[in-house]
Order: sequence, then C-alpha cells, then structure tokens
Amino acid sequence: MKALWLAFLLLFGSQAFGGCLTRGTGDMGIVIERATGSLKILDTSAHQALVRVKGLGDLSHASAVYSRDERYAYIFGRDGGLTKVDILCGKVVKRIVQGGNSIGGAISQDGSLIAVSNYEPGGVKVFSSDDLSLVADIPATRTEKGKGSKTVGLVDAPGQKFVFSLYDTGEIWILEMKDPAHPKLTRFTGVGRLPYDGLVTPDGRIYIAGLFGEDGLAMLDLWHPEKGVKRILDHYGKGEQKLPVYKMPHLEGWAIAGNRAFFPAVGHHEVLVMDMDSWKESGRIQVHGQPVFVMARPDGRQLWVNFAFPDNDTVQVIDSESLKIIKTLKTGKGTLHMEFTPRGEEVWISVRDRNEIQIYDTETQTLKGRIEAERPSGIFFTDRAHKIGL
Repeated sequence: MKALWLAFLLLFGSQAFGGCLTRGTGDMGIVIERATGSLKILDTSAHQALVRVKGLGDLSHASAVYSRDERYAYIFGRDGGLTKVDILCGKVVKRIVQGGNSIGGAISQDGSLIAVSNYEPGGVKVFSSDDLSLVADIPATRTEKGKGSKTVGLVDAPGQKFVFSLYDTGEIWILEMKDPAHPKLTRFTGVGRLPYDGLVTPDGRIYIAGLFGEDGLAMLDLWHPEKGVKRILDHYGKGEQKLPVYKMPHLEGWAIAGNRAFFPAVGHHEVLVMDMDSWKESGRIQVHGQPVFVMARPDGRQLWVNFAFPDNDTVQVIDSESLKIIKTLKTGKGTLHMEFTPRGEEVWISVRDRNEIQIYDTETQTLKGRIEAERPSGIFFTDRAHKIGL
C-alpha cells in the first residue's frame, strides 16, 4: 500500500493535493476531444492521460501551439475561441472569443505573440501570449460582397514574421511583427484561385499554398520575397480533378526526408514525391486510399500515412529510401491524426470511433498501448514549441 501511494505521489506530485504538477514538460502533450470541447493532458513516458480540461468551446477543427517553456498550450477553436491552458496545473488560464469562425494560428519566433487566422470576419488578429490582449488587428482584402477574405495557412517564420493566404482573393501576405505597434505587411496578389492551406518548410524558408480552385501550388521563397510567387506542380490540385475529394489534405502534414518532399495527391490514392532541388515531381507511391497526412518519422526513415473517408480505418508505413509500403495497420474507423514522440521511437494515433489513442513502436510497427479519449482528433506534443511552422 505504501509503495502504491509513493508511486501516486511521484506521478501526480502536488496536484494530488489540488495544486500543480512539479515536473518537466518535455514528455507531455495534449489530445483534442472534439465532441466534448475538452482536451486530455498526456504523459508520453508513462503512457498515461493525466487530467481532462473542459470548457474549450467548439473543437471540431482545433489546433494548438506551445509557449517556448512548454508549459502553456494555446488552443485555436472553430468558434473563434483562443484558449490558454496550463498543462502543469491542468486548467484554463484564459479564454477569449476573438472571431466568429477561425481556422488555426501560430506563435511568433520569440514566443511573445499569438496570431489567429479567421474565416469570419476574415483577416488575422495578433495577441500577447502572456494575457491574450489584442496587439494587432490585420483586416483582409474585401471580396466583391464586401466581406473580408477568409485567411488560411497561417504559419510562423523567422524574423518575427507570420505568413498566411487569403482564400477568397488569391493572395499571400507576410506580416512582420518586430515592432508590434507598427506591423509591416508585404502582399502578393494573383497567386492562384482559392488557396486553401499552407505550409512552411522546417527551416522556415519556403512557404507553399495549395490551390483549391485550380491545379498547382503557389511557392514563395521567404529568403528572396522580391522574386515573387512561383507556380509549381501545375498538375497537382483540385482544379482538373475528376474523382470525388472526401477530405482536403492538410499541407502541414507533408513529410520532408532528405532533399525530397512527400505529399498527398488530391483525390487520388497516391503519395507524390517531389525533388526539393528542382521542385519537380520525381515519383508516385500507390497507397490504400486518399491520403490526408503524410508524416515523416523524425529521422526521415519512415513515412506514416492516414486516409480520408471511407478508408479512414487504415495507416500505412512507407520506407522513404525504397518508397515501398512496409506495413499496413488496421487502426479503426475515424483514424484522424498522428504524432511522433520527439525522437521518433513511437507514434501516437487518435482513433475517433474507438474513443482511444493507439501507441505504436515505429521500429516494429506493433501496438504498445492504448489510452482512452472521448472522440479524439489532434494530438500535439510539447516538442512543437521548438519547431518552425508547428
């Protein structure tokens, strides 16, 4: 009995007495429970959920970023909510509703600013990461109907910058926040029809926007923005696609291994391979269904792929060198998101319809454990705090 009580104290620390955990945060994370407006705080070493945090609003398309000390998670809800959560105390520090419909956000290079992209009323708002007070309100270009364009694909970039796309007006903007009182905007227009999402490469140099209204991708070199936006992969996208697209892929789920990028082919049962020196397609990998996330293990040796409905019960593992599928896993309906532990020995997978997270050994692709979660979706580990674009 004494040993059990000691183990309890070591795991939960002072939280057992209504306080906060006194421990490091490097092996912690969260999983979004989308149907209940809640999240669970995770311990990746112990394979346990520590506490549930409620009252986060509409999390049907939620994402998260972390403070640079990894203590605070900032949750972006679909209802325009921005919530600061203390993962050591297991509680909401502050919650605001900053818009009518938002689609994600980012944290600045120095960790002092949180930017949120909005569908409604459009534009981007920037807040203090300390108290969520408004720092800047950046309205978007107005459409013919007089409304601000939806903003999407918001990422952080070096130089205290944020980069995002304007869905309705076909633009990419760079927002520099070195002087928060005087935001500096650089606008690129005519980049393509309906950019629906964006990503930045892990080194923070290249921003790429997917185009829903036509084939191709829009690419901007942030080292040389004076060169303007370049079109790449004109055959890629929704424009000429004849197959039904059940779910648009997430561009932030692209994988980069060595000098190659791996990404989902919209509407096709393929993973495309692109040479990042030439920015041209160099191959295709036939897979189980329409890919949503194509994610590289941290060492780049494997790619893990999940799929859109009706094939969202499967995950496939690809060897990044041979481009061969080495494992097909039947994880269960509603397999939505994957997250690697920082050094890649495990991958945690949310399976919505089984109300669980599944934990796999990436070397053997075998199941190591399960954690109960209520309709789980996004999984976000604290090592994201130190990565560009996440």
